[in-house]
Amino acid sequence: MTVAPAQRSRTAILAGAKIVITEVGSYESNMVDIAARAQVSRATVYNHFADKEEMMFSLLESEILRLVDLAKKSPSPKDALLTLSREISGDLALRKMTETDPKDIAAFVTISAHPIWALVQDSLAAIFGAANSSLVLHWLLGQVASPLSAGESAKQADQIARSLS
Repeated sequence: MTVAPAQRSRTAILAGAKIVITEVGSYESNMVDIAARAQVSRATVYNHFADKEEMMFSLLESEILRLVDLAKKSPSPKDALLTLSREISGDLALRKMTETDPKDIAAFVTISAHPIWALVQDSLAAIFGAANSSLVLHWLLGQVASPLSAGESAKQADQIARSLS
């Protein structure tokens, strides 16, 4: 499958944004540094995104879709839980943001009426069942601010998987 140049640019911009966030946090990130990391012009960044806020929401949506895809490809609910836990707990951009951008993290983990939350809740319901999606969501959100070690992820994923109906 061939990826269109515009999609390659967009993907590169989002990857560049994540690298910059990992280095300096979201608040200190800027479009010039993101364009440089993505190896595109600043004009290309603005052709894809009106402003940094729009780009950050696109990055968040992209990351959620990536995680959903990983979970759906997992052979079992336990493996899906473990994969999600390890990805969230090991995300260096999230770690940096907890240090540098606590207000952004607080907003991120606050469930709201924003369409991104519908995507998250619908995806978790499709993977783990509607009755279990809230439990899984709250467990994962807790790991944004308090990441788990690999061993803790495995133990808790096993416990939650056994409790799923």
